This record gives sequence, structure tokens and C-alpha cells, in this order.
Amino acid sequence: MPVVKVKDNESFEVAMKRFKKSCEKAGILTELRRREYYDKPSIRKKKKAAAARKRALKKMRRMSR
Repeated sequence: MPVVKVKDNESFEVAMKRFKKSCEKAGILTELRRREYYDKPSIRKKKKAAAARKRALKKMRRMSR
């Protein structure tokens, strides 16, 4: 859980920016989006395979140049 202590003479905007950066580093938003709705295990497996195919195609395109 990210915690940001506001320093003396620090504006709210700067502290908020530090908090957002620490949340991004901790991966909270990506985890939240992943858990937003339930995926059945079979659908999760299909998505994982599709992502692997996409990565492989992208790698092949880069190698052919």
C-alpha cells in the first residue's frame, strides 16, 4: 500500500503526483483493471495464448526488417 507523507511547504499537487507515481510503481491500477470483472479460467487461457501469438508475430516482424 503506497504511503506518501506530505513534506513541509509541499503543495498538494506535488504530493498527489508522488502518490500517483508510487501507485503506478506498485501496479495497483493494473491489478484493479485485471480484477474488475471475473474471467473464467478457459477465457483467461485463450487471452494468454492470443497475447503470446501477438508477441510472436511482433517479434517476427521486427526480425524480418
